[in-house]
Amino acid sequence: MKHQETTDYFLKIVWQTVANRYNQLAAEFGITQSIGYLLINIDDKEGTTVTEVAGLLGLKSTSLSRMLSNLEDMGLIYRESNQGDKRSVKIQLTDLGKEKRHLARVVVRKFNDYLDAHISDGEKQQLIDTLKKINQLTIDYKPE
Repeated sequence: MKHQETTDYFLKIVWQTVANRYNQLAAEFGITQSIGYLLINIDDKEGTTVTEVAGLLGLKSTSLSRMLSNLEDMGLIYRESNQGDKRSVKIQLTDLGKEKRHLARVVVRKFNDYLDAHISDGEKQQLIDTLKKINQLTIDYKPE
């Protein structure tokens, strides 16, 4: 089997294409796709813990430190100690971070509206069901 015929090849190529397109769009607002995704997932009122953000981005907390420092330097976030657990740090958005998050949400909505206009409800549901199945199969996979 050629690598271009494998399921994971298409999953990777499609995600890279989507991420690259998002990066092109996000660059117009001075951010990246990863920054936009992070900003979208920060809770407005409660903030979001570093551990939760690491999970969202698929990073270890230690790997996230540089990115968070950059976001602080850009004026998009600030960190504060979690009142309930002093060992935990919560990430909060600055006003500029909230503005950039709004722009990221607009980009995501427009892109998804575009996809919805070109993919039928049945195709979309089939894709979602298939991706969920692939995800579960991946979790369950144990090489013999």
